[in-house]
Amino acid sequence: MTSLRDALPVWAKIGILSFGGPAAQIGLMHRIVVDENRWLTEREYLNALSFCMLLPGPEAMQVATYCGWKMHGVRGGLTAGLLFVLPGAFVILALSMLYALVGAVPAWEAVFTGIKAAAMVMVFEALVKVSKKGLKARAHWIIAGLAFLALFAFALPFPLVVLAAGLYGLAMGGEADPANAPVTVKPTDTLRTILIWLAIWWLPIGALAFGPMPIFAEIGVFFSKLATVTFGGAYAVLAYMAQDAVHAKGWLSAPEMIDGLGLAETTPGPLILVTEFVGFLAGARADGALNLWFGTFAAVVTLWATFAPCFLWVFAGAPYIDWIASRHRLRAALAAITAAVVGVILNLSIWFAIHTLFTETSDLTVGWMQVLAPDVASLNPLAAMLALVAGILLLWMKHGVLLTLATCAVLGFLGGVLI
Repeated sequence: MTSLRDALPVWAKIGILSFGGPAAQIGLMHRIVVDENRWLTEREYLNALSFCMLLPGPEAMQVATYCGWKMHGVRGGLTAGLLFVLPGAFVILALSMLYALVGAVPAWEAVFTGIKAAAMVMVFEALVKVSKKGLKARAHWIIAGLAFLALFAFALPFPLVVLAAGLYGLAMGGEADPANAPVTVKPTDTLRTILIWLAIWWLPIGALAFGPMPIFAEIGVFFSKLATVTFGGAYAVLAYMAQDAVHAKGWLSAPEMIDGLGLAETTPGPLILVTEFVGFLAGARADGALNLWFGTFAAVVTLWATFAPCFLWVFAGAPYIDWIASRHRLRAALAAITAAVVGVILNLSIWFAIHTLFTETSDLTVGWMQVLAPDVASLNPLAAMLALVAGILLLWMKHGVLLTLATCAVLGFLGGVLI
């Protein structure tokens, strides 16, 4: 069994390399945790992924937290979860300061063109591997296909799609597996975990209400509320956040909100780190003049309110993943959810590939369906070439993630300079 000390640099590596959004991050973790280090079995990873898809918040960060918990308990979960978030959080903080002082940083986009191209290939690789392990019956293929159509063509919320798959699996049931010994979970332990993490989450935010600047408490409460409704990740919650942060509170403008999402897309870590950018600007401008110290403190409050709930969801629910897998009807529900997750990843993969390879897209309406369609004339030749390079390095030559990402980032920067 790998010690926590030995696992530490690997979790740090995952946090530093976790570019490209949830699909790419799920693929990266699968490769490192399951394929390279064999810390979790394929089934354990898929069960965790299926469970985390049902939770509010960034599912990739929650999967990392669960993997760390599975290996080393709460200490391991905190280590994996924090190291998944902190590298990107530090980068976002630095870029937010730079943005507040000088505006957008276009040179960063050239580097990220290569990173996105490599991440796109990693997503495809993960999709193939998850499909092979998760689609074991004809019904699972049908569920995956329906889940993909529900998301890609009808834009249904994926928690609803995943929940429907779970209810179908529960209704259909499955055969008991005598090799699976029942797992016992104590409700009192769950209640204690919930109370501890509610206190960790809310006590610091409550203390801010007695501080000299009410803006910090307002930020903490706002992003805590946001943390409970972030089903679907940063894009799903962007409209809600824009409505309040831009129009109601006036913390930033709509173009600045879009720029913040762009910064979050071009840094490691979950895309929901866009909240840190919003919180930073709200705090930095709270006193009338630009104050980077206030912005930094507001960013810390935002991170606390955004990610403390994630640890609550995972630590309270993690013991029940094995409990579910030990009961045949619930295991059938989890298998159906896993099949739906394949459809979810396929939808994310196509969305990610379209936005990586093409600069212009539109929504094509066909009857009741509305699908994302690329403008073929807007194909980015540099991105296409870098995706081919990434495919050769990762799939054919079997090079590691770090070399592939670094090579494509350098080539992307050079291409942006020369073209």
